[in-house]
Amino acid sequence: MSSPLKIDFVSDISCPWCAIGLSSLLQALERMQDEIQAQVHCQPFELNPRMGPGGQDIGEHLSEKYGSTAEQQAQIRETIRQRGTEAGFEFTPDGRGRIYNTFNAHRLLHWAGIEYPERQVALKLALLQACHRDRQAMDQPDVLLAAVTAAGLDVDHAQAILQSDEFADEVREQESFYTSHGIHSVPAVIVNNRHLISGGQPVEVYERALREIAAAAQSEAPTA
Repeated sequence: MSSPLKIDFVSDISCPWCAIGLSSLLQALERMQDEIQAQVHCQPFELNPRMGPGGQDIGEHLSEKYGSTAEQQAQIRETIRQRGTEAGFEFTPDGRGRIYNTFNAHRLLHWAGIEYPERQVALKLALLQACHRDRQAMDQPDVLLAAVTAAGLDVDHAQAILQSDEFADEVREQESFYTSHGIHSVPAVIVNNRHLISGGQPVEVYERALREIAAAAQSEAPTA
């Protein structure tokens, strides 16, 4: 009998480690499909909620935020690229170029979670690919709508959402919920509302952790 697990994947589109983490998590679940019946819910987190229109040069941004040099950034970028290859996610070798505000992307993901729960992860992956593989401007409606199309969602409805403030309050409420519960870095994988797996982990780490959580859940389940 497979164990049901609720998985909340808290992350931001602009986070490369989130792309690695989601790809690794999905691989782990694929390996364990006969053991675990999982529902993955993409939850919002903004690394740069005050980022203005047009974004910022990524090198400049990382230098300001972390004090890193161009050489250090290049080393980290290569590490991320290698980890992405292991997880099955393709990063552009030259990096993202610019970093953008992702609030509207999160609004679309929230909508997808309501209207197309079975396609929400597909939209998340399409957005991550647009950002980290294709170096797209993630604050531009046409880029977001292209991801909606790739995920097989209603483009007209998505466009109407982008032209309004729909789901803005809900996204901010969810973001506040996770930060108020101690989530200050992403990705954060929360299983059954109680188990936390932090960081963009390798497939084997997710697989081992999920197997242990599933076994514990089964042992705690009441018997007839």
